[in-house]
Amino acid sequence: MTVFAFPAFATGFGLTLGLIVAIGAQNAFVLRQGLRREHVWPVILFCALADTVLVAVGVIGMGQVLERLPILAPALTMGGALFLLAYAAFAWRRALRPAALHAAAGNAGRNSLGRVMTQTAAFTLLNPHVYVDTLLLVGAVGAQQAGLGKGAFVAGTALASAGWFAGLGAGARLLAPLFAKPVAWRWLDALVGLVMLVLGVVLAAQAVSALRG
Repeated sequence: MTVFAFPAFATGFGLTLGLIVAIGAQNAFVLRQGLRREHVWPVILFCALADTVLVAVGVIGMGQVLERLPILAPALTMGGALFLLAYAAFAWRRALRPAALHAAAGNAGRNSLGRVMTQTAAFTLLNPHVYVDTLLLVGAVGAQQAGLGKGAFVAGTALASAGWFAGLGAGARLLAPLFAKPVAWRWLDALVGLVMLVLGVVLAAQAVSALRG
């Protein structure tokens, strides 16, 4: 990776990590599987690969659309900026009223790999927000990266996704007591809000520059 592609890599990494760490059903499920020590790595692999594939499809698909309709680029960039700024506001709101991520290990018998993977697919693919985040928002940002920047951007999203799910699933025994405390989510949401604010301002500046150019 050349030094010129690193900004795209960092953008993909920061954007994906900021979007993925919010409390949700998928994160709770991955944490629960980690606590049960039940098919953890297949679950982690599926979640990470699903995110990466959806982002890659978004980057390629949006890239083709933007080639035909270049005027959409600044419009989508500004829309993404506004979304990220709103996301930052919601993250800071959650920081003021933190919740906790509960995922009890339970005493039920061990589930089959097929059953667990079906549940994983449902938590991952039946959530409409995943398509808004990956195909539209992240995909649109990645599609506007130049040259090798597209590949670097997707690589950044893949690393962020894999790192988060691996830490959540494989490190569940250590993470569960931490994330059971609202104060941990307070600080995490505050940090996510800051990252989203910075990315939103950067995208807004890019959109304004493109419109003026």
